[in-house]
Formats: sequence, C-alpha cells, structure tokens
Amino acid sequence: MSNNDNKSIEQQIKELVLSLGADVCGISNIDRFQETPVGFSPVDLWKSCKSVISFGVALPRGIMEVNPRLIYGHFNSISCVQVDQIAFQTAKELEERFGSKAVPLPCDAPNEYWDAPNLTARGLLSMKHTAILCGLGQFGKSTLLLNPKYGNQLTIGAVLTDLDLTSDDFSKNICLEKCTRCVDACPVHAIQDGSVKQKQCRINTYGKTARGFDTVDCNQCRMVCPMKFGEGKE
Repeated sequence: MSNNDNKSIEQQIKELVLSLGADVCGISNIDRFQETPVGFSPVDLWKSCKSVISFGVALPRGIMEVNPRLIYGHFNSISCVQVDQIAFQTAKELEERFGSKAVPLPCDAPNEYWDAPNLTARGLLSMKHTAILCGLGQFGKSTLLLNPKYGNQLTIGAVLTDLDLTSDDFSKNICLEKCTRCVDACPVHAIQDGSVKQKQCRINTYGKTARGFDTVDCNQCRMVCPMKFGEGKE
C-alpha cells in the first residue's frame, strides 16, 4: 500500500503543488464561480473545467525593505516565471497521476482584455478572486490579496482541472477594520470605493530606466499595510 492510498485526491494535489515550490495551495469546485463575469470564468476558458487549483509563491520579506524601483520589480517578475513553471508542471503531473486533463494558466500575461483609455487590464482569470474562492485569503482595502500567513506577498497561479474536487473553506479576513493606511498612503489617490483606478496607479507605478529596463516606482499600498507579512509578523 502506498503512502497516498489513505490520502484524499485534494491532499495529494496540495502536496504535489507545495513540493514544486509553492508556499500555499487551495482548491475550489467550479460551483463557486457562478457569479464570475461572463468571459472571465474558468468554463469560458475550458468547458470541461470542474475545479480550480490556486497556489501562491511568497516574495522574500527583505524585498520590502529596499527601494522598489529595481529590486522589487525584478524579483516580482521572476516570481511570475516561477509560478507559471509550477502551474505547467502541476498540470502535467495531474494528467499523469490521475488520468485527468488540466490547463495551466499564466499568472499575469499574456491576456486579451485592455481598456486603453483607462489603462485597465484583466487577466484570463482574476488570480486574486480565484485565490479567494480557493480559500487562500481575502481582499484588503487596497484590493491586494491578504493571506493570513504571507500577507500581501503572494504571487498567485492557477490550474484548471476536470477532476471534481471538494472546495476548501474560505479564509478569514485579516484586513484591520478601521485601518486606512493603504488608502491614505497612495500618492495619486487611486484607491477609491473598494477598487483601484488602474490608470492613475499605472502612470505613477511603472516606468523605465534610461537604458530601457522596467521599473516599479511605487508600492506604497503594499509597504504600509500592517498585515503585509501576515498576522503577527513585522
């Protein structure tokens, strides 16, 4: 008898994803996605999808102690590459181990939706909403995902599967009720009424060096959050 014989499929999948380098992993059945906007549901991407696996890779906490312009921006991009690699390998392993089919999703780009006048993009699937439905966290007032263990440091990935899996419990919300630090700290007042005005945020946040390297010039909403590293961490 193998060690996996007494483990649920859900537990085996989570152990697999964590073994590939993820720090957290959660699962949602497709029934939780019923209110997803048309065109941005897992079944809009793949009609056979029955469940979604969401996972996250945490950035090193020290990155938040330095100017974000080059170091944070560079390694945030690196984390996207790592997350996509985990998604790809997870999909292959699911198909091999369980005789299923699986679709890995890009954690950030490429995507189709672009509202040019408002500089507003949408991913193929909202990774933050997916993470919430899979029990990995809740929205903070900044609209960043807040995970109880890793705060707002997670880069999120997802894999669609035709396995009919059981949803995890929802996460508690660790955003402090009366805290408005992220809202108050935004230099362009982009956080309004529970959403972020992407045009204001993008213009202020992203730039390039004289040589053409991409930069991140502002991450104040992440920096000032008292829960940026999770509960009880500084």
